[in-house]
Amino acid sequence: MPTTSRSTSRSTGPRPHGTRGVPGPRGPRGLRGLRGPRGLRGLRRAVGALAAVASLCALLAVPAAASTAVPGPRAMWLWQRSDPAATMDWATANAVKEIFVHVPTKITRTELTRLKQLKKRADAAGVRLSALGGEPGWTFDHAAALAWQRAAMGTGLFRTTHVDVEPYHLNEWHTDQAGTTAAFLGLLARLRDADPRPLEADVPFWYETVPAEGSTLADAVLARVDAITVMSYRDTATGPGSIIDVGQDMLLRGQLAGRPVRLAAETLALPDCPYCTFHEQGRQALDTALSAVDAAAVFYPAYAGMAVHDYASWTALRP
Repeated sequence: MPTTSRSTSRSTGPRPHGTRGVPGPRGPRGLRGLRGPRGLRGLRRAVGALAAVASLCALLAVPAAASTAVPGPRAMWLWQRSDPAATMDWATANAVKEIFVHVPTKITRTELTRLKQLKKRADAAGVRLSALGGEPGWTFDHAAALAWQRAAMGTGLFRTTHVDVEPYHLNEWHTDQAGTTAAFLGLLARLRDADPRPLEADVPFWYETVPAEGSTLADAVLARVDAITVMSYRDTATGPGSIIDVGQDMLLRGQLAGRPVRLAAETLALPDCPYCTFHEQGRQALDTALSAVDAAAVFYPAYAGMAVHDYASWTALRP
């Protein structure tokens, strides 16, 4: 999320920092009684026992080995206009291999120069850059979203369009969820068709609770994008109400759809959801949890690593 709250004419109001995907319509502690297609239920049963073993191994092994373990793929959001050198120093020191770089709707000459400097350093470090953008209002204003995509991807600096739209922040989500969902899916389809490079989306973990196209919004989104990042914001790696627990449904759906699925951790201060962030626990607790998620996710073929939200708050965490 950017450094200032975002709102639209259709929105219910400005969103405070860190409300991305939290807590969701099924309660703050994660989903229970998950249902899905027959194939998903069978896959969940097959994975369940193996995942439990992996979680136990993670709990036993990670605390002693976290400092030497090889991390899984890492990504991070970059909403701020940061110094390219400092940003890449942090990325390389923390094994970040992809950065979701916020690109404004209007790219000034100064901004383009900064983005080019970041790209040059990223290429030298082997770090991929994705163009990050999104507003709830894009759900209905497809023209604005497509104009942003043309400008961002037209720079030639990014390998992927990465959108964070969050239509559930609109009034229409509560008054006409079916119409809002259809408009959101239409937006993803138009973004996908407008550019040949990959399209990725940030999603909350509870989209399987929303009906769409005879199935769920989770499945409908996976059918339109090349990969997703799940806002699985919890402050524990494994066990009830953890990152793995709330992210499992999307991991299994991604496997069936043949789509990579990242999970994610939050570092912003969230007074309304303290168990959704590592802000109070600090950097060591986050590092341990990231490694524990990597270990527990070994039995999920769709797992594509962890993303951290976001650069500014991550770097500000206490040790």
